[in-house]
Amino acid sequence: MSGSEAQATTMPMKQRLDQRQVQKLILAPALQQAIKLLPMTNLELIEVIDEELSDNPMLELEEETVDKKPESEIEPEAGGAEAAAAPGGDKTPDAGPSDVDALPENPEDKEFESYFQEYFDDGFRASPQERPEVPSLENTLSKSTSLWDHLSWQANLTFFEPVEQDVAERIIGNINEDGYLILPPEEIARASGTPLATVEKVRAQIKIFDPLGCGSLDLRECLLVQMDQLLIKDDVARAIIREHLPLLEKSDYAQLARLLNVPMSSVKIHIEIIKGLDPAPGSKYAEDRTTYVVPDIIVTKEGDELKISLNDEGLPRLRINAYYRTLLARAYKENIEAYRYLKDKMKKALWFLRSLDQRDQTIYKVARYIVDKQGEYLEKGIDFIKPLTLMEIAQEIGVHESTVGRVVANKYMLTPRGVYSLKYFFHKALAGDFGEDVSSLRVKERLKKLVEAEDPAHPLSDIEIEEVLARENFRIARRTVAKYRKQLKILPSHIRKRKSIMEGTA
Repeated sequence: MSGSEAQATTMPMKQRLDQRQVQKLILAPALQQAIKLLPMTNLELIEVIDEELSDNPMLELEEETVDKKPESEIEPEAGGAEAAAAPGGDKTPDAGPSDVDALPENPEDKEFESYFQEYFDDGFRASPQERPEVPSLENTLSKSTSLWDHLSWQANLTFFEPVEQDVAERIIGNINEDGYLILPPEEIARASGTPLATVEKVRAQIKIFDPLGCGSLDLRECLLVQMDQLLIKDDVARAIIREHLPLLEKSDYAQLARLLNVPMSSVKIHIEIIKGLDPAPGSKYAEDRTTYVVPDIIVTKEGDELKISLNDEGLPRLRINAYYRTLLARAYKENIEAYRYLKDKMKKALWFLRSLDQRDQTIYKVARYIVDKQGEYLEKGIDFIKPLTLMEIAQEIGVHESTVGRVVANKYMLTPRGVYSLKYFFHKALAGDFGEDVSSLRVKERLKKLVEAEDPAHPLSDIEIEEVLARENFRIARRTVAKYRKQLKILPSHIRKRKSIMEGTA
């Protein structure tokens, strides 16, 4: 090591202060709040509003204020501009005209309030509509017997030894919704301190409970248990289940016939027997998973025009609390600490109201553009749907692409054609022969119809589908055809042909 290198390695580190001017994008709390509100559904928004109401005394529900007095009863002294600034012109016993006149003279406060003046006016958020009476929640709920309850009921009538009852409880508790045991019997034996033979004995009994096959470790075991209990004497079907399930999944019936040394015509008979078994015995007890969607946007047709409205049913309607606003004015001269606290709450309340307003405006602009773009589809059907991207809407309404993405998330639109997720309207553009853009959704629909109308004896290959679409002005590659076919859950042509031969439709 040279002397200069040794000196460099032993050089002491020094601390120093530097000033630098850099540009950084920092999201203000108000902007963060506005971004956070965009992707929320109405139910999520109600929770946030309730939270804000409990935290901020400056906010109140419109229903909480007393009714406004008729104009003829308002005293001339209270009819000034400052009185009108209070929400609805409401009065409280502690908030007389003199208090309202004493609003802060601080120019900064005046400028801030003028920026949010619309939220002090009576016109902000319409008065609440009468809500229809609905039956109580308790009268609308019902619960069917679950798979686990049904199995436990049978276990209580079967096992009387404490050890077996404990093992049965552990087995049933580890059965999934389809009826399969998801925990190895060895683990159950180890956890319960019971011999594996006892666990297997209990499991064998559970497998013949109703529904048959619950507690099996795999599909093979489940189907064989059902054949045993239903007294189905078919050695070929048993051989298919025991040894050749992968070929059955691929519909490779010719290979099955060769391996089993039976004619093709008889393979169909044995497969029909297997089809009569239940591969997911627990599913019949699965709870219904119907998803009820409350549309955020409502589109109605009035004459030749499609009208858009935001669904705000159930959303609390907020306003600035007149009483606490008067306290803010009084505290400016009497208690500076109280003034700072109330001023901070006022700012947060106003920014929150503004964020709600911006959310509504952004959702409306996005919905308006979608309806204008897809108006023909909403009136005439899938052949008229047009390609649409997030970037296109973002450029049109002057926001960032990510903002449109947040608006589209979890939002639904009620249209004359039904309820759609906003994401449904966004599809890539495929170039047609004459320079126009074609929606990928339209191509998928056409592909589906081609397969439905094909000759079962000669199903269309991906290359043939590509050629047919090309003749119809849909220029897409074969790999794109294969991708769309998989998304539509359409089997390849050779498997479709095998299935049609076995089903006798070819």
